[in-house]
Amino acid sequence: MDDSFFAYLQQLELMAFFSGYPLIYAVIIFVAGIQQGQNKFKISAPSLLPFAYAFVGTLFLGFQLKKLYPDYSVEHLKFTMQQPWLVIWGLLSILFWIPFLAKKKVLSLIHSLVFFFFLVRDLFLQLSVSSVDKNIIRNDMNMYTNSLLLNLGVFAVTVLISFLFAHYNHRLRS
Repeated sequence: MDDSFFAYLQQLELMAFFSGYPLIYAVIIFVAGIQQGQNKFKISAPSLLPFAYAFVGTLFLGFQLKKLYPDYSVEHLKFTMQQPWLVIWGLLSILFWIPFLAKKKVLSLIHSLVFFFFLVRDLFLQLSVSSVDKNIIRNDMNMYTNSLLLNLGVFAVTVLISFLFAHYNHRLRS
């Protein structure tokens, strides 16, 4: 097998973690704009988006460490990383745990658009070039669906944890 196959697999892994975030981001921002006056919680859902994205990045880091286990040597790392710049870019999502970066929600969106670009590129190639393999689009849509489910689930967990912390802090103050 040549390296392009493994590079493609690594691209699909990255898409599975990060490509669904822009749609989740847009839906949450849209719904929050509609329900602007009806928010009873102290923490708004859009402010949790970067933390959910950082959580996905942390899951991606765990996935990468699991793939490297038991050999964490530099040689093995070089051998398994087909697209090191994209993997590093994906791991930079962990920086959204930092409150200063988390306040700038749009940065998390911009960060994830790099991975969304692969989906758009493949769709464009499918529409413009008839000789493109249909399995590529099928794989992309599979990974995009998985990414949507992952990002939605992580966002729901983030909202739940935030609600529990807010409720716990409220009970401590009373």
